Amino acid sequence: MSEYNFEGQRQFRVLGLSGSASKNSYNTDLLKAIGKMLPSNITFELFEGLANLPFYTPEIDNDQDRPVIAQALRDAIRNADAIIIATPEYNYSVTAVIKNAIDWASRPYGAHSLVRKAILPVSASMSILGGVRAQLHLRDILHSTESNVITRPEVFVSTAHTKFNEDHELIDQETINILKLAVDSFVAHAELLA
Repeated sequence: MSEYNFEGQRQFRVLGLSGSASKNSYNTDLLKAIGKMLPSNITFELFEGLANLPFYTPEIDNDQDRPVIAQALRDAIRNADAIIIATPEYNYSVTAVIKNAIDWASRPYGAHSLVRKAILPVSASMSILGGVRAQLHLRDILHSTESNVITRPEVFVSTAHTKFNEDHELIDQETINILKLAVDSFVAHAELLA
């Protein structure tokens, strides 16, 4: 959780979760761009390897059989003050990668680390809708985990292939301006909830 540095400034931890298994993911690129915009008193960590999580089953969710990456995910969420989830839109919904991650993170029921956690959903898509339908489904899923979903600002990056360069850097100034406003609002909301 948040701590204070030697200057008395509150240190705040934000965790990024990308719902894409692609090595060239615009959603992962979007998380990295947001991470660079966060204030200096905020530590940003992008959790790696969500696509390597086995599908959640209760039979392997015990101290002997639980995959190391599943425990690492739970620990990372528990230690974060807030989370940003970036999801692509597949077939009008979230990806199996992010749904499976939430399934792992939301156990044990009622006592998991997503309860009351501040979460900002974002998405990037090559379509003109920018992942709107996926975010609607993600908000429904996070309602069941009792998370504090931050519904404003909404971050939908449409036609993402025109907004990042070949080095995966965000280059569209209008999107950068919107993200800066979104980051300011997200930090203010998340600090109140932490």
